Amino acid sequence: MTHTTAPDADSRYAVPFAIVTGLFFMWGFITCMNDILIPYLKGVFDLNHTQAMFVQFAFFGAYFVGSLMYFIRSVRGGDPIGRIGYRNGIIIGLLLAAVGTALFYPAAELVSYPFFLAALFILGLGFTLLQIAANPYVAILGSEHTASSRLNLAQGFNSFGTTIAPVIGGYLIFTYFVSADSGDADSVKVPYLIFAGVFVLMAVAIRMAHLPEFTGSRSTDRGMGALRHRHTLYGMIAIFMYVGAEVSIGSIMISFLGLKEIAGLEPAAASTYVSFYWGGLMIGRFLGAISLSGVRPQRKRAVMFLIPVAAFLIIIWLQDWEVARTYGVFLALSLAGFFFGRSLPARTLLVFALTSAALLLLALLTSGGVAMWTIIGIGLFNSIMWSNIFTLAIAGLGKDTSQASSLLVMAIVGGAIIPVLQGAAADGFGVHASFIVPLGAYLYIAWYGWRGYAAGRSNASPEGDVDA
Repeated sequence: MTHTTAPDADSRYAVPFAIVTGLFFMWGFITCMNDILIPYLKGVFDLNHTQAMFVQFAFFGAYFVGSLMYFIRSVRGGDPIGRIGYRNGIIIGLLLAAVGTALFYPAAELVSYPFFLAALFILGLGFTLLQIAANPYVAILGSEHTASSRLNLAQGFNSFGTTIAPVIGGYLIFTYFVSADSGDADSVKVPYLIFAGVFVLMAVAIRMAHLPEFTGSRSTDRGMGALRHRHTLYGMIAIFMYVGAEVSIGSIMISFLGLKEIAGLEPAAASTYVSFYWGGLMIGRFLGAISLSGVRPQRKRAVMFLIPVAAFLIIIWLQDWEVARTYGVFLALSLAGFFFGRSLPARTLLVFALTSAALLLLALLTSGGVAMWTIIGIGLFNSIMWSNIFTLAIAGLGKDTSQASSLLVMAIVGGAIIPVLQGAAADGFGVHASFIVPLGAYLYIAWYGWRGYAAGRSNASPEGDVDA
């Protein structure tokens, strides 16, 4: 896939970028709703931690199946996105997502856990196509040098969805639509029907919009060109580890915060703190969008300083001074991490992955408020991982970009496997001790930001820069 970038490329594509960013928000919101579904369905069907984690297995397993199907199709008959175009790929993904969310209604009527898992699988298939089409599309809406910045900005709105989902979803499912009969699943009927309608409306809006095409985007080259690039293969593993660790932590957090030795919170109260975890991704991704952009250094530093200050003030307004002061420590630490990363994608990835590993280790060795907030604070350092890994992994691939994108999306299956492993660890050794599972994932991501991203690439700077 090739295109010619004009000096004002980023500004010329502002409207299509804004439209696609709306997709990022919506799939972030729905994905994070799984964190609410897990404790809810766990109660409805009397599941243990391992069984409840099959919510994530079904949802993220669909990413693997869908991406594998896409990859096989691209090997045999050429890139499907190249044939149907980005817009049609996004529309099909939205309609599949609408079907998946609509199926929650009959699943609730039948009070069937397997039916819920099937609905989540179809929803995941829709999101798979959206990921394959939208991520590289954002990356090519301008120069390759600022691709990480654009993807971080889009992911920032994705994280806005994940931030408000625990609060809104927790209120709707645990409070507003809750039934007097704790054995049924009626609370999810109306919310997921609304989500289905939103997806249909978004598909109509995308159909009416004019999204730009790029020279060579309809290539029908066959073969497994993307697999020849070692930095892409290592990037697949990094995506597997990142998504698995991020989802696993978010999925078990309500149970973790409910432990007496941690905070002893009820699910509805704990869901508020889950929003801090996902909110950290939003704050960090907006910081990453500025840090990795082409903005002049003095202006960049000023804007980056204002973002955590604004977040700090909002937390005081929504919560209280004590919460803001505690979270403010992690805001300051993340800002320091960006400056130490020197606006270089790989270097910043290394710093943030090592920080996440250190916080997990601290949480394992402590209890109470320290363990609680170190786990919550990891969200800030997860923030730039997807965007930086993705853009580092597809850098310099040209016509192999879409195929590589399908491989990277396939690696999202980490979100299906690692949560189940942590669920099994929680059943066997306790929820607190189970956080040993994602620790190894962050150590691998740190290696990718240190050496893995440059494997087989002669044009990758040892400082972590990405050359076109």
